[in-house]
Amino acid sequence: MSYSTENTLLYVNDLSVAYGDKTVIKDINFVEKDVIREGSITGQVIAFVGRSGRGKSTLFKAMTGLIKPTTGKILIADTATESENDAKEVREGDIGFVDQKYTLFRNKTVYQALLFALRKKEMSKEEKHDIIMSYLADWGLEKAKDQYPCELSGGQRQRTAVIEQILCSGHYMVLDEPFSGLDVGNIEDVKNAFNLITSTHEFNTIIYSTHDIELAVELADSIYVIGYPTIDGKLGDYGTIVKHVDMKELDLAWKDFGLDHIEVVKQIKATMLNS
Repeated sequence: MSYSTENTLLYVNDLSVAYGDKTVIKDINFVEKDVIREGSITGQVIAFVGRSGRGKSTLFKAMTGLIKPTTGKILIADTATESENDAKEVREGDIGFVDQKYTLFRNKTVYQALLFALRKKEMSKEEKHDIIMSYLADWGLEKAKDQYPCELSGGQRQRTAVIEQILCSGHYMVLDEPFSGLDVGNIEDVKNAFNLITSTHEFNTIIYSTHDIELAVELADSIYVIGYPTIDGKLGDYGTIVKHVDMKELDLAWKDFGLDHIEVVKQIKATMLNS
């Protein structure tokens, strides 16, 4: 499928995070650009895979501004300015973060939580209401709008948490293990949520981690494997990017899962086993 890439949306350079003497991740470098396909709005879907304990969650915390990197920088496109080339360093709140628990306010209904997410936006009450109702309709949550988190299903909680982050953070969204522990129906819900996010705006960028390599290969257009590097024949003790698979270049992005995808799954699993 033909595509082109334009503005840089995410730039990570020489990133490392250490806690005291312990370096968790190091030498993380990657660039993701806005993907353009004629006739369709195409957001970006970026997957991070790797064995447990290799630093994926630490990387996500750094990328969302929840922890300060020891070295390096993380830049995102400054979509609030007129210029197409403006970039800014990530601060907490710039990139939405949905953890595995789908944390929501216990004392707010779905509607109240989404209204709170819009508190910093300069809009009238009516405009905020219209936006919220539009999202609730698109995401199948209209009937749940006056319910509290304890009354929601896992899928409804997750969708509410994702919309909340979209409304307060803008175009970037990090999801830590969004498929973990879900049944077949809920996995389909998350896939549909991905489609909703990426087809709403050209800059919308989903970054997620998963232990399900098939789901990474099926949904992502760019995949990074985080693992321990091999240095002088031995495994290092910090996480870094050990492989990048560009599904667009392989002409496998935005296509139904097939035999070629299975081959990529095998390659990624082999890399993970050795890192």
